[in-house]
Amino acid sequence: MGSGGIDLSATTTNEVLYIGFNQDQSCFAVGTTTGFKVFNCSPFKETISRVLDGGGIRFVEMLFRCNIFALVGARDNTRFHPNKVIIWDDQRRKDIGELSFRHEVKAVRLRRDKVVVVLEFKVLLYKFADLTCVLEVDTVSNSKGLCALCPSPNHTVLACPGSHRGHVRVELLEHRKTFSVQAHNSPLSGLALTLDGSRVATASEKGTILRVFDSLTGKRLQEVRRGASSAEISSLAFNHTSTLFSCSSVRGTVHVFTLTDSPSSPACEAEEVTEGGGGGSQLD
Repeated sequence: MGSGGIDLSATTTNEVLYIGFNQDQSCFAVGTTTGFKVFNCSPFKETISRVLDGGGIRFVEMLFRCNIFALVGARDNTRFHPNKVIIWDDQRRKDIGELSFRHEVKAVRLRRDKVVVVLEFKVLLYKFADLTCVLEVDTVSNSKGLCALCPSPNHTVLACPGSHRGHVRVELLEHRKTFSVQAHNSPLSGLALTLDGSRVATASEKGTILRVFDSLTGKRLQEVRRGASSAEISSLAFNHTSTLFSCSSVRGTVHVFTLTDSPSSPACEAEEVTEGGGGGSQLD
């Protein structure tokens, strides 16, 4: 389970503005300069292609494989504004709900009973049924929209940046428990939860060290080194069985690590899927 999709709107050289998997990673959505598309992963094929009036779609958040989406428009969109989250029923081809804000939306997360909206300095949690706000969390500057929401109906776990640099705030709604963990000294650059919400993985802006914590206690369980040179982390993700986790970077590399629960284990060596650049050594 990853931390969300990848916002490409600031650097895109083609029509793609966003790419993000659904909650069970069986398919992924692509926001484009004219609308959005959905692709099935196995077998790989395009299943939905929509051209929407008004302009590009910067964020497309799926709700598993159903007909409900959350859409946020690009800055030049005249219909879907970048400071609004539109709940879109694709079967009826119309919006069925809307959340408006004074500031630009940085990310959206969905599960069957919750909607999470990320602003630069705030994370808001809503009931899906009536879009009433049930939680509001203040964060440090979060321009990347970092936030992870457990999709399991048995656990409501929310992870987001805390109120201090490098800290992760974890909300355990069923337990009515909140705690903060200092994951890194540098600002966060990546965040992900396992499918059941029991583990949270983090990366900092330096991108050299990844850490895994128990999301129920905040205990550090594992630390792995991605590399000696700094790299901007594009995404973090766990596999379905919580035995592996991976990170990708703007260097064009993907590292895959074995997940362990022993905090005393030495840092794992990664399998680097594509080759990246070198550079000087830096600490996280």
